[in-house]
Amino acid sequence: MHGAMAEYFLDLNRERTMEGLKAALARGRKGGRPKKLSEADLEVARAMLAAGTISVAEIAKRMGVNRDTFYSYFPRARANSIAIKP
Repeated sequence: MHGAMAEYFLDLNRERTMEGLKAALARGRKGGRPKKLSEADLEVARAMLAAGTISVAEIAKRMGVNRDTFYSYFPRARANSIAIKP
């Protein structure tokens, strides 16, 4: 009996949550954390990375983000830095 009631309320909560998310999306709201780097920032970082004269850590520092955050935007940079290490 308690299990059936718990399942009912869980389903009810799930439905309400989904309705709320759909309503928010219809209003133009998007969930999640805001992006740390703008498109302009990404272009600057991409140019620095392509130049190859600055380390990834230094680029990340100049962009004001952690190195791991930088790697989340540029996963190939991580693969290249691993391949370069002796």
